Amino acid sequence: MDKEFDVLKKVAKQLAGDIVVSEYVRCGHVACALLTEAGNVYTGISINAKCGIGFCAEHSAIADMLKAGETHIVKIVSSSENDVVVSCGRCLEFIRQLNNDNLKTKVLLRNGEVKTVDELLPVRWNMDEL
Repeated sequence: MDKEFDVLKKVAKQLAGDIVVSEYVRCGHVACALLTEAGNVYTGISINAKCGIGFCAEHSAIADMLKAGETHIVKIVSSSENDVVVSCGRCLEFIRQLNNDNLKTKVLLRNGEVKTVDELLPVRWNMDEL
């Protein structure tokens, strides 16, 4: 694992925790840190609501990045307080669609292995097929 992933992993792990917002909402179980082409790091935390409305830490970090006018993710790490977690398919598809012309976003996996989004989702979903 390279130094950039080490930093992203540390940042995400430090943000992760169980934050009780109300009897219906908890957040922070998963945190995310991503690195952009410009060299900036953006972060986010998950939000879980009993009604099912909420969003993943990756979406939160991506929203933070988009607010700053950036769109290309070079590397991304998601983590609980204890360990790296693998992004769900919804998040990977979101990254893929966001970075359509740059599909080599690198994702750190739990075992320290690094895969691209394309390797994790090898079959492209195509809106034109519908």
